[in-house]
Amino acid sequence: MPLPLYLLALAVFAMGTSEFMLAGLLPGLAADLGVSVGAAGALTAAFAVGMAAGAPLMAALARGRSGRGSLLGFVLAFAAAHAVGAVTTSFPVLLATRVVAALADAGFLAVALTTAAAMAPADRKGRALAVLLSGTTIATVAGVPGGAVLGALFGWRSAFWAVALLCLPAAVGIVKGLPHVATSTGKDTPAPALRAELAELRRPGLLRAMLLAALVNAATFGGFTFLAPVVTGPAGLGELWVPVALALFGAGSFAGVTVAGRLADRRPGPLLAVSGPLLLLGWPALAVSAGEPGALFPLVFLLGALSFAAGGTLITRVLYEAAGAPTMAGAFATAALNAGATTGPLLAATALGAEAGGPGPFYVAGLLVAAALSAAVVRPLRARGR
Repeated sequence: MPLPLYLLALAVFAMGTSEFMLAGLLPGLAADLGVSVGAAGALTAAFAVGMAAGAPLMAALARGRSGRGSLLGFVLAFAAAHAVGAVTTSFPVLLATRVVAALADAGFLAVALTTAAAMAPADRKGRALAVLLSGTTIATVAGVPGGAVLGALFGWRSAFWAVALLCLPAAVGIVKGLPHVATSTGKDTPAPALRAELAELRRPGLLRAMLLAALVNAATFGGFTFLAPVVTGPAGLGELWVPVALALFGAGSFAGVTVAGRLADRRPGPLLAVSGPLLLLGWPALAVSAGEPGALFPLVFLLGALSFAAGGTLITRVLYEAAGAPTMAGAFATAALNAGATTGPLLAATALGAEAGGPGPFYVAGLLVAAALSAAVVRPLRARGR
């Protein structure tokens, strides 16, 4: 894979770290700014909404511009938002910086996905996507725990500064490593009209790929979000075991993305045929085994691997199905991913009830996988019937 892909992955690592690190920073942040922890949680919601809504908007604004220029602008805006957030003493200002950061993140990922697909050979889009998404998986393994450590030692502002500084080598790499990306399509020919690209959303194949990707990612983030309360609740372990569980899930997700990169282009069907049913069994198995650490931790690693293998493959399928929308394909993929990442935790939270550390969210994750498998199986059967 070309070196610029790894430079883009570095920026994705910084952005992924920012997206997830607030979970370990909220208590200190809330105390410093004089707000409740519940109010501080609005920072996470603001980022999620900005990500889900921002991808199509930012990708549309970047149309016709240099891919290198768009990526550089987004990463610098992301860094600036964190620098402002690190020095502000106003919670509303911090909230505004999270929205700006989310829009920059969404725009960067949408353009980066399109750029990565354009730089890779036609039959290796999955490999390119795996390199790019490895930045997110490594963020869950190293970036998020690292941000928590910085927050504990030097205060929450140090974590914001660290994210801003991580963006700088990525920005230099974009300038030096992407000198020949002439347009956001990665080609010298003009892109289709925006209306023509948006019309691709009427295609059943693209909509189906986006739906499947959203459902699988909803299951992934719905289960992952409520992993920590299960470790300290039903499993009966101390708080120091929470980073271990999160790191295992992250390590599994890295393994899954790597496998998807090898197989998503040539053999997506067999990969999904194996990972889908295993996820359908795995999430309920994790719920049943929540009180047994000896089973909990291996299952956490396995589910991280299966979730990202299936999710990464489906995001790759979105890029293939959106071939007629060269500048918006990455936005479609990003919107599907973040729709799942936003709705999954909300749906999973409904299963918490009075038992905050219960395994209910894992059953919801299983139901979401079941919905994805149903959508994958029923439609082809109907098509054959017609």
